[in-house]
Amino acid sequence: MNKKCDILILGGGTAGIITAAQLQKQHEKFSVIIVEPSEKHFYQPAYTLVGAGTYKMKDCIRPEADYIPSGVEWIKEYAEKIDPHQQLVYLKNGDAISYRTLIIATGVTYDFSMIEGLKEALDKGIACSNYLDPEKTWELLNQFKGGNAVFTQPSTPIKCGGAPQKAAYISADYLRKKGLANKTNIILAMPGSVIFGVKPVAESLLAKVKEYNIQLMLGLNPVKIDSVNKKIYFKIVIQDAFKISDEVSKKIELYIEKEIVVIPFDFLHLAPPQTTHTFLKESGLTNLQGWVDVNINSLQHKVYPNIFSLGDAAALPTAKTGAAIRKQVPVLIENVISYLKQKQVNNYSYQGYSSCPLVTGYNEMVLAEFNYKNEFTPDPKLKQMLVFNSAKPHWRLWILKKYILPHLYWNKMLRGIKV
Repeated sequence: MNKKCDILILGGGTAGIITAAQLQKQHEKFSVIIVEPSEKHFYQPAYTLVGAGTYKMKDCIRPEADYIPSGVEWIKEYAEKIDPHQQLVYLKNGDAISYRTLIIATGVTYDFSMIEGLKEALDKGIACSNYLDPEKTWELLNQFKGGNAVFTQPSTPIKCGGAPQKAAYISADYLRKKGLANKTNIILAMPGSVIFGVKPVAESLLAKVKEYNIQLMLGLNPVKIDSVNKKIYFKIVIQDAFKISDEVSKKIELYIEKEIVVIPFDFLHLAPPQTTHTFLKESGLTNLQGWVDVNINSLQHKVYPNIFSLGDAAALPTAKTGAAIRKQVPVLIENVISYLKQKQVNNYSYQGYSSCPLVTGYNEMVLAEFNYKNEFTPDPKLKQMLVFNSAKPHWRLWILKKYILPHLYWNKMLRGIKV
């Protein structure tokens, strides 16, 4: 069975649903199909709070069917191949869809093979990840009695790049409240050369690192987990960034073998390595790093003018967040419609806006808003909340994170209402 449509959207997550909803509100005359296999829609920004025991997982999940916009056809199937020359997408069930324009909003997939032993460690409950099972994180955090608590992330791009360190801060706050701070060595190991790319935000985070007595280790990329002996191995990827005193090394029993740093752990939280889906790479639509190769300002593919991409799957040098999608959607829609009508695009206005809500403890948060240049660009509307410096931790930003943003997401953004 073959179908035809003006606009085909691959992916029914945040990017796909918001795009479809705004398209229907503004351009009903165009036929739109969404391809999305999942019957559930997940609000992932709250996973950090679930992992800290202050939000329920059930409140992060709703039926996908409730958010497919009226007038949009939903095909509940996996995409398996794209033929950009014939303008066809082949599905797992053998059907094909012919499109005039294609929007790729497929998000990321996890590649556990990039860290030796990762899958085993997760399956055995030796390691945890808010990305995969935040309830397990909360369970292991509650069981933790002291020792080395390691928080880390891979060198690949990841969705919500601040999530691994958010887990470290709120866990540190929890352990302090539980009276375990003096029995715990909290280690935050990151592959980059700085804690965060936006200077005023980085200053606030470094202050929290000092307050919680976190051992920050930069320039380290996790490569192996030994579940039997509970050790994690890191490759030193930025020699100048990795600095550690003999005192700290002895305290946490760290040792170095050639270019590999080995740290024993009693609690381990990490983000899994992330990439795009194999079928996208096989379709010839990605760059050398594996992300959909679009113009970073127009979101139009560099080779195939009737293909567009946004969200986590797109090769955009900014943080992969829902807030970024909110700013990408209007630009993409204008260009898709312009292409359908005139075979050209005119909107090159997306400047890389993204936002990382960085929870720094219970009842406080930093809100990092920035662009491609890593310039701090706070929303003027925050002043209406009496937040005058969102680079500093604030309790009102916690209210925004826990209560306001979920409400806006489910009731406004996914309904195509601009916020």
